[in-house]
Amino acid sequence: MKSIDKIIDRPLITEKTMALAKQNKYTFRVFPDANKIEIRDAIQQAFNVKVLKVNVINVKGKTKAMRYRRFREGRTADWKKAIVTVAPGQRIPIFEGL
Repeated sequence: MKSIDKIIDRPLITEKTMALAKQNKYTFRVFPDANKIEIRDAIQQAFNVKVLKVNVINVKGKTKAMRYRRFREGRTADWKKAIVTVAPGQRIPIFEGL
């Protein structure tokens, strides 16, 4: 199994994800090669919670105007988002108190 830092990149903390946290759903940015089983195991091991469900979303990178020698368009990298549902009554402390 991969180590936790090779699966979970960082938690995503926005207004939308904070609303989901009230429903026991927590959102993380994960590495693109991670699958649902690896994500579930990494979250359970890192935060000591029971994961009921993992939803994964592949997010496409945005087109940006890059300024090098000439005006060209570039792209930000594609990334993967995981929405993790934990058992009722359990919490992930990173999302609490913000």
